[in-house]
Amino acid sequence: MIYPIAIYGNPVLRKKTKDIDKDYPNLQEIIDNMFETMYSSDGVGLAAPQINKSIRVFIIDAEPMSEDYPDVKGFKQVFINPQMSEENGKEWLFNEGCLSIPNIREDVKRKPSFRLKYYDRDWNFHDEVFDGIKARIMQHEYDHLDGVLFTDRLSPLKRKLLKSKLTAISKNKISINYKFILNK
Repeated sequence: MIYPIAIYGNPVLRKKTKDIDKDYPNLQEIIDNMFETMYSSDGVGLAAPQINKSIRVFIIDAEPMSEDYPDVKGFKQVFINPQMSEENGKEWLFNEGCLSIPNIREDVKRKPSFRLKYYDRDWNFHDEVFDGIKARIMQHEYDHLDGVLFTDRLSPLKRKLLKSKLTAISKNKISINYKFILNK
């Protein structure tokens, strides 16, 4: 099943998500549907708030980026109840976009490395350090779990310049090729 994507203006995107347990209803089906939704929207990552679920889950399949970034070849993973720590390195700019903020891309500063503790879809615990493009994709999705959008990481001037575009999105004055939902 393909979920509609929650877009800018939907309150679920601003909520801090809650941890879940192994018995969360239909979790494996939700994860499968998240991948189907992400693929149908041409994304490389998707967080549960983007499908109107306020739970600490995000998925990644960075294969579409592997031609330009070979280190992400085969990088497909599910992250449940992730907790980030130990961000390291000098911030670097990378052009980001988001399925929840259609038709807007901007350069965002992030640290190049961080440690993440999480469970995979089989509930195996991991404590890993990620860096480079993998880290970038994951940081973007992780932000969604805390109610943060990539536009929040822009300078005040950049945000001001984007205000009319963001307002248009929040008023459903957009054209995109995937199903979306503005409000619950």
